[in-house]
Amino acid sequence: MKEQNYRNHRQVVPLYHVVTVLILLALIGGAARNLYQSWNRETFYEAALLLLVSLLFCFYHYFARTFALKAQDRAIRAEESLRQFVLSGSLPNPRLHLKQIIALRFASDEEVIPLAQRAVAENLSPDEIKKAVKNWRPDYHRV
Repeated sequence: MKEQNYRNHRQVVPLYHVVTVLILLALIGGAARNLYQSWNRETFYEAALLLLVSLLFCFYHYFARTFALKAQDRAIRAEESLRQFVLSGSLPNPRLHLKQIIALRFASDEEVIPLAQRAVAENLSPDEIKKAVKNWRPDYHRV
């Protein structure tokens, strides 16, 4: 597996992020066109149902992704809280935002505590935290 770093840590799955979105857009466009063409005809009901099903697929696509990421973010928060407790003897600073904690998971054990303190003091964005990491700790299990 290719070594992970700041430049390549974002994961894009082309079938999910590109192909599926394009298919959903084509489906909604076709359903909307079908609904427009069947206005004042006896096929209007079926065309309206097709558009609703298309929208349902879009909602499902969106929520399947966001619910999985939300669950994974909670797991990362728990893992990072445990890691910081083991390394420092105390829980992470409560002023750390979830996105900051998620970004800190890439920091090595030696730099996570000072970087967390700096993130609170300077209110670093997740991107700034990731750029500040010197010894990248890869996360190959992110969805």
